[in-house]
Amino acid sequence: MSKKNHIPDDEQCQSCALKFAYDEISILYEIAVMLTNTTDTKECIEKSMLLLKRKSYLERCTLFLLNDEGEYLELFASINITPAQQKMARYKIGEGATGLAAKSAEPIVIENIHNNINYLNKIGTVNTKSISYVATPIIQDSGVIGVLSANIDESSVINFDNIVHMLTIVGSLFGGNISMQKRFAKEKESLVELKTYYKDQALSEYRFENIIGKSSKMKLIFNMLETVSPSDATILVRGETGTGKELIATAVHNLSKRKNGPLIKLNCAAISETLLESELFGHEKGAFTDAKESRKGRFELADGGTLFLDEIGDITPSLQVKLLRILQEQEFERVGGTKTIKTNVRLVAATNRNLEKMVKSGEFREDLFYRLNVIPINLPPLRERYEDVKLLIEHYLHSFTKEHKKEMFFSKQALEILLDYPWPGNIRELQNTMERIVLICPNGVINPEMLNHVMPFNYQKLHMNMDSEKTEVQKESLPAQNREENAVPQTFTKNRILEIEKESIIKALVDNRGIKTKAAAQLGMSTRQITYKIKKYNIEF
Repeated sequence: MSKKNHIPDDEQCQSCALKFAYDEISILYEIAVMLTNTTDTKECIEKSMLLLKRKSYLERCTLFLLNDEGEYLELFASINITPAQQKMARYKIGEGATGLAAKSAEPIVIENIHNNINYLNKIGTVNTKSISYVATPIIQDSGVIGVLSANIDESSVINFDNIVHMLTIVGSLFGGNISMQKRFAKEKESLVELKTYYKDQALSEYRFENIIGKSSKMKLIFNMLETVSPSDATILVRGETGTGKELIATAVHNLSKRKNGPLIKLNCAAISETLLESELFGHEKGAFTDAKESRKGRFELADGGTLFLDEIGDITPSLQVKLLRILQEQEFERVGGTKTIKTNVRLVAATNRNLEKMVKSGEFREDLFYRLNVIPINLPPLRERYEDVKLLIEHYLHSFTKEHKKEMFFSKQALEILLDYPWPGNIRELQNTMERIVLICPNGVINPEMLNHVMPFNYQKLHMNMDSEKTEVQKESLPAQNREENAVPQTFTKNRILEIEKESIIKALVDNRGIKTKAAAQLGMSTRQITYKIKKYNIEF
């Protein structure tokens, strides 16, 4: 390190030394106080650099930090450097005076930047004055983590040893704070990961093949799934819209000996009768106007695996005959074809319709019903699974906040509103509502007022209307063993639940100007389902 100094006379030197020592202590004290009280390290360091400029000879301070790979020094903080210049300020280890300070772990002093090849002037400074440059390495336990540098103009009375000494101490203060902030960030990240892990673990305790529940009714279903899934018996899953029938089908497949085969799904209510036959059995080229090539149907695609047919109660009588044949003989022909195709498929069907009533009215074949109803699984609506509602709320809140990188939780009052709501649309409605809450509400506490904008109904109006329907026994007073039997919150009657569903459908129709497809999408229903409910509730629009 060069140590040439601009040396004044002895008396001036002694005076300067005393003044510098006093200024140095004052500067270091102020910087230490700022670093102790900061939450923004970069801003604090740049304020410290302004302090160095004001109270010492240092005109331009820069702080470079090693990148994660340890190959480059990148600008972290600076003063008197434009954004364009900041982009150019990057050094390889050993490159220029800055890079040499990092490589050697020793201070580098350049008395005049205009006649020294080690000063690269990457930021394009134009200055004819004699300017000195000092670069000091910042060393922590792990080694060199960066370089603190400064310029000194020709008018200063300079003692380079003093400058190096002060910059080394200041750099050490900066480095200590930066290292501490990095440790805090890593610890915070670890805590977040640990919190996520334990939350996942807590939820997984009540999870069965991605189905969440701890209520006695769901435990019975889990036990049944473990028993019947390994067989090839046909399963009929029954339950209201949104109760999770597709999840049951997936669980059956994953627990069966066919788990390595395909799982093919089809919603029979979402497709017209003409297309449904082609979707189920496939078609040959030229079978109808748009059949420009042959195509396999779902039964063919599911060969060796499982086929899940949702809304089986919506298929027409003519398709019921063909479905019965394939269940009996495991064979079929494509639409427009004559070749008989064999298939080996395990069928899981689902419906929210009353098939027994449809059999009596002649809408559904009795022989097909018995073929489908080999193993019936009846999914309870969410209002009969009171113990599971909070679990599902926690699951979806955790899932959506993680997905959208937000942090929020419910106040006690807001959570009570969600727990008291009967969820006529069941799990699907709860899931959609939770996603709306996470997307619309700000981070932090979710209070009852915020729910006005995201709940699928005006819950304040509901509670006002329900006052006259409250029973003497409130759910809080029920013993734990009786809550399952009285799973519907006591403030809600069966008639009122039906009224809520009707109100929800009317609201969706109004919101979408009577367009059934859009209203159905808003409610998480198919067009056929909403048409059925419009007829059921005699809704005119």
